[in-house]
Amino acid sequence: MDDWGLYIGRFQPLHNGHGHAIKYIISKVSNVIIAIGSAQHSYTLINPFTVGERVKMIWCFLKDENLLDKCILTQVPDTEQHCIWVSLIKQHSPKFSIAFSNDPFTRMLLEADGCIVEPIPYINREVLNATNIRRLIIEDGDWKSLVPKSTVKIIEEINGVERIKRLYALQNKA
Repeated sequence: MDDWGLYIGRFQPLHNGHGHAIKYIISKVSNVIIAIGSAQHSYTLINPFTVGERVKMIWCFLKDENLLDKCILTQVPDTEQHCIWVSLIKQHSPKFSIAFSNDPFTRMLLEADGCIVEPIPYINREVLNATNIRRLIIEDGDWKSLVPKSTVKIIEEINGVERIKRLYALQNKA
């Protein structure tokens, strides 16, 4: 069986919910295309990490979980022209037979282009979401338990905690 599934996200940062989603998708298809969305954005509060940093977070997770042979990484830029966004995904990705997403807007755009889209079961969604994790980083909360160990290591290596706190301070300057 050589079926490919698409999983698109911003991974700002990669967290345990993403890891659960990747493993779920692998249980449904032979191979997963992990598309890093908003690829051109970084150094903002909602997109603090570069695409290269996110690639490394995902790659290290896949390596640690022995999943590299089932996944391929790609990156997709945003566009203000929503009607061509799925075309961009298809340009930047191998051909896929199904997409996996819980985001209503992503689902709508993919389905409008004729893609089959399946939801991903959430686990602890209130806690396992990147917005919450970035908030916990700002507040010196327990964010490290919500992301893979490799993600913690990468965030620490790049001074990601300080970056997020500085971005927050810049955004909230009076």
